Amino acid sequence: MNHTKDDWISQRAYSLWEAEGRPEGRGGGHWAQAASEFERLERTRASVDGSELVAKLRAAARTMRAAQDSSPAPDASPVTKTSVRKLGAGG
Repeated sequence: MNHTKDDWISQRAYSLWEAEGRPEGRGGGHWAQAASEFERLERTRASVDGSELVAKLRAAARTMRAAQDSSPAPDASPVTKTSVRKLGAGG
């Protein structure tokens, strides 16, 4: 069943009202809370086929590769007794 934004908010507000014991005069507060929840859901909703998530993951991977490519290469010099003594670990 396809619900509109107002349908979803109305049903959620009613649900909140019932959960609180059907208090008098709280309809506006329940409606505002439901509308806020709907907006949060809309902001975090993924596309039906996941294409938005795939695009974000690919962009993140490109950024990580670029950062790795621009970082200096680790020192590949071998560890020797002399280098260990310089560090104060041997004798």
